[in-house]
Amino acid sequence: MTNERDRKSLLAINLGLGINILLAVIKTIFGVVGHSPALLAEGINSTSDVAYYIAASIFMQIAKKPADSEHPYGHRQMESIASVVIGSFIIVTAVAVFWDAVDKIWDMVEGPPSSGGAHPIALWVALATVTIKIFLTWYIRNLGRETQNPVVNALAYDHRNDLFSAMAASVGIFLGQRGLPWVDPLAGALVAILILRTGIFVLRESSTDLMGVVPNRDLAEQISLLLQDIQGVKQLEELQAHRFGPHIVINTTIGIDGALSVREGDMISCCVEDTLLRRIPHVGRVHVHYHPADQSRENMTIDDILAESKKRTQPYQTEYYD
Repeated sequence: MTNERDRKSLLAINLGLGINILLAVIKTIFGVVGHSPALLAEGINSTSDVAYYIAASIFMQIAKKPADSEHPYGHRQMESIASVVIGSFIIVTAVAVFWDAVDKIWDMVEGPPSSGGAHPIALWVALATVTIKIFLTWYIRNLGRETQNPVVNALAYDHRNDLFSAMAASVGIFLGQRGLPWVDPLAGALVAILILRTGIFVLRESSTDLMGVVPNRDLAEQISLLLQDIQGVKQLEELQAHRFGPHIVINTTIGIDGALSVREGDMISCCVEDTLLRRIPHVGRVHVHYHPADQSRENMTIDDILAESKKRTQPYQTEYYD
């Protein structure tokens, strides 16, 4: 199962890498030869894609390493780190492309353009890019859903971003050829904004995966319902989750009858662990803490539990007295 996931993840990376190398060369050459700032911006974008696809491939190889004494949960967290790297690359690319587009617009403000728009081949290259990116967006998104790999999901968003930017470049080139040359660099600026938006989104999502957070409400409700069916569990008091690659690690605190023995409490906690591992997809490990149920917590709602769990994640504050 894990080997198949890794195979599909590497397929998504290698396919994108190969196609982006080809697109980077073609779009950069015809962006310069065809006098199209929008297509040149696309070429710069594809060139940066090549760089972080190579980085993603390296991180994926590291993520495949098995667990060891220093990394008992394995190295799958490298997938989220790779996603952060990809998001950072995307943001840097957006700034570079936007700056170049603004520079071209400023040149037009200072004096009339020397050409009557981009060469017709520039439009065909942009339209071909749209077609290729439609396929890649669909295909890589499906691989992302199958693998639940943050790297593949980030690449799927990047392909979608490339699709929108190629469409904007096509419109800019088309209108530039018809006497509106200022639309072409303006489309380049729009490309940059779309790239920036995707970069921020990828960075935010991958950063969330790297931090231990309380689970979303749907997962919390699912866990709460499962615990209600386990004999001996009187209440759910605390719930936290942390993602490690494709797996989720759950930390939970339950309340049981305080009169029970330690052995009986252990049997209940083992039942909780087994139930969550079997019934919830992608859960790799469950840690259960139990203590005597508190009557004041009997009417806690899901929102109360999540709020309490959020407070428990805050670092302990030590007070010093003279």
